[in-house]
Amino acid sequence: MSAAVIVTIMLIPQSLAYALLAGLPPEIGLYASMMPLVAYMIFGTSNTLAVGPVAVISLMTASAIGKLTLTGEVDYLSAAVMLALLSGVMLLLLGIFRLGFLANFLSHPVISGFIIAAGLLIATSQFGHILGIAASGQTLPILLMSLFGGINDVNSVALIIGVTSLIFLVYVRIGLKPLLEACGLSSGLAANISRAGPLLAVFMSISAVQFFSLGDKVAIVGSIPQGLPSFSLPDISLDMIEALWLPAFFISIIGFVESVSVGQTLAARKNERIDSNQELIGLGAANIAASVSGGYPVTGGFARSVVNFDAGAVTPAAGGFTAVGIGIATLVFTPYLYFLPKAVLAATIIIAVLSLIDLSVLKNSWFYSKSDFFAIFGTIIVTLFMGVEFGVSFGVTASIALYLYQTSQPHIAEIGLVPETQHFRNILRHNVITSPLILSLRVDENLYFANAELIDKMIKERLEKSTDIRHVVLNCTSISLIDASALEVLEKLNKFLISRSIGLHFSELKGPVEDRLLKAKFFEHLSGQVFLHHYGAVSQLDPKTYVNPSVLAEADQSAHDGSHI
Repeated sequence: MSAAVIVTIMLIPQSLAYALLAGLPPEIGLYASMMPLVAYMIFGTSNTLAVGPVAVISLMTASAIGKLTLTGEVDYLSAAVMLALLSGVMLLLLGIFRLGFLANFLSHPVISGFIIAAGLLIATSQFGHILGIAASGQTLPILLMSLFGGINDVNSVALIIGVTSLIFLVYVRIGLKPLLEACGLSSGLAANISRAGPLLAVFMSISAVQFFSLGDKVAIVGSIPQGLPSFSLPDISLDMIEALWLPAFFISIIGFVESVSVGQTLAARKNERIDSNQELIGLGAANIAASVSGGYPVTGGFARSVVNFDAGAVTPAAGGFTAVGIGIATLVFTPYLYFLPKAVLAATIIIAVLSLIDLSVLKNSWFYSKSDFFAIFGTIIVTLFMGVEFGVSFGVTASIALYLYQTSQPHIAEIGLVPETQHFRNILRHNVITSPLILSLRVDENLYFANAELIDKMIKERLEKSTDIRHVVLNCTSISLIDASALEVLEKLNKFLISRSIGLHFSELKGPVEDRLLKAKFFEHLSGQVFLHHYGAVSQLDPKTYVNPSVLAEADQSAHDGSHI
């Protein structure tokens, strides 16, 4: 309950702000912060994950609905509710059919790039409220042109309130906790008071607008309906489903990845675990709950989940109590939010998304993996200049393309025996024993359609350089799959080697891989043998070079004619 109080205080201004970001009335943010928490409490597996509106999903919601030709606020709201329903159903089906692995097609570097770009778009979009001018657009160039186009109409009152709020919130985030600790407060209490900073900004700005009669000089939230949301099924429209199913799918996947990442991180701190497929069901139920209570798509939020964790939440009941707290706020406090300046909510959003913009991922990926860097950088550029949905599509494509590229260029090492051992290592990295009669290769990747021809090419090129080779031995320790295309290449390679009086041998084949080769009757025409150990293979094929008398007896037992290992 104590954790719920702290999270509720944090969620009230956040929920209002994220609804504003999604282009929805502020009360929708509160509605989306109640029933989803209850549904996740029942069906989710994380003890501390806090579900509700988040910045990235709010931006994606605005992007998806903004592209529809809708008239009137009711239609816009209906589209947001339908988006939540579609996302919930998709997540639920993915969970029921245990398809959580689909989220793996979005690599974490690409997700990082998308979140960086989304954070920049979100922050830029909110400067219109800070400046008190109308600014709109789904891409960075359009947003910037919109901002510069209205630069002569800047509202000085909104600017003062917005900049003051930004400075205050930055101070609260960085400097307030150390100050309170210096005054003698405990670290935990000081941290909790600091997290109430956005609510304090809301209170002070409302007081200032009322005291100085600024309601007609600055954009304010206005009347917010008092009371709990009404519960009803969304109006099902086939046209709307057709228009929204793709963005709903993207929202589902991005939300799931973000939520599971947060949940796993927090669970690891307490040596707990979460079930990814059950998480799909939990998030699906949360989004369906949002749709029947007038909300919009939700997911597990990083900031509120960390606050929930740090505040001492130990069971999902904390989420249920938070829902009660938000419910009380909608019943009691919404009339007092009438004079809340939108510039303050915009400042709250900007400060919240600053943590999303971590450019160090670009630097780290540049030094670690150039291909990852270009995937991240490409995702950022496409998202900024073409929009959120194009960014997600590029991210998925880049993730798959990156995997195909990396696996299509596998590391293939020619290996030799480390002296006085039975271990084999890369001849380019170690001083090893090799035989002129044997070409020993270790393929560090599964064999499939994208890389099989490369292996065939490498073997043939190596044979052209050395006419003494009589045996090719493939060390298969890293191979867990040989698909039909790779099998066809191996069969052709075997025939080629037979024509050259060269044997093709395999060592350390994994059982499932060997079973499939047996079913394909590959071994019936194999020119060589299958060995349990690589040392056993080379010591039998060239005993003059490799045999260690102390292990000869063991090595002789490692060869077999293709029966089960």
